Formats: sequence, structure tokens, C-alpha cells
Amino acid sequence: MKSPPIEKMEIDIKEVLKENLVDYHKSPDLTLVVDAQNVQSAMYDLRDHSGLVFSQLIDLCGVDYKDYKAGQYGGRRFAVIYHLLSIKFNKRLRVKCFCPDDDFPLLDSVIDVWPAANWFEREAFDLFGIHFSGHPDLRRLLTDYGFVGHPFRKDFPVSGYVEMRYDAEQARVVYQPVSIEPREIIPRVIREEKYGEKS
Repeated sequence: MKSPPIEKMEIDIKEVLKENLVDYHKSPDLTLVVDAQNVQSAMYDLRDHSGLVFSQLIDLCGVDYKDYKAGQYGGRRFAVIYHLLSIKFNKRLRVKCFCPDDDFPLLDSVIDVWPAANWFEREAFDLFGIHFSGHPDLRRLLTDYGFVGHPFRKDFPVSGYVEMRYDAEQARVVYQPVSIEPREIIPRVIREEKYGEKS
């Protein structure tokens, strides 16, 4: 079966999401920006509409837009990007949803729409601190249980807050404040005399 042209699918998406769609970008990969209040209903529509059938969630990831092009996205810092696949029509779709609150980023979980979102949402929570309401088991996935902070946030220090070492006297692993001093690495260019001149 031949897949419909992307233009047909674009019209269907606009029509289906007319009350949920915030922004729309036409690029090699189609990108939709959906309102945070309606993210779950928009995802149901994208999955269940007969002209779209985005039946598979390929990936879900968090993004930190801190200091990105002087507030290009209305000053909102955190977003979640959903990568969807319509197996029926062999089409891919990127859906972007911004968290309305930077201090406590929160979106509705899409586990009811795609169960595969479970670990993806846990990863976004662990690394970016984005919370998903309705998630049945939202806890850290990649970092240690006692880890402080979210390592993929742009304001997280490169060396972290604590370091871990084995203490022979206590015969166990201990945590202590980071002993490494952060330093600025400024690249220097040293040129030879008459560098690049023809002789």
C-alpha cells in the first residue's frame, strides 16, 4: 500500500488537533507544538484518528532551553519531545510540549496512550527533573538513589556536587564534597612568525 503524501497528513493533523495545536513547523520532519494542558488528549487523537494512526512511541526525551536564543520559546525552560511513528502510513512525527512552570516542570503522563513511555518518562524525570502526573512509578532510573540534582540540566555543575571513594578504614564506599576545583579552559592559539605567508 502506497503511503499518502505528507501534505495530506499535515492537513489531517491540523484538523484533528485544531483546539490543541499551539504551533506547527514544516521541515523535513514534521514538528507540532502542543499545549501542556491538552497533551494527553492530543496524543490520544494522534494515535486513534484513522487518518494518522501514530501507533508507536519511538522516543520521549527532555530538553533544557535555559539561555537558548534569548527566550525564543517564550522564556519557558523545559520541554518534552515525543517521537511518534505511524506504521500504517510509514510516517514520523515530532511533538513538542513545553512545561508551563520552570520551578516545578510537570506534564501529564502518556503511559495510558503508549505503555512504552514508562521508562522514557522516568529517564526525563531523573536527568531533567520533569515530573509526569499519573505515572505509576516515577523514580530515578539512571542515577544513584541518593543522587542530588538532575545532571542534564544546564545549571548542573560539570563535576557534580559529591564524589565517591572507597574508605579502607570504614571498609565501605563513602560520599564527600567534590575536591576538584572547577577551572576555565580557554583555548589558546599560538602562531609561528610569518604563519601562512608565502615564502
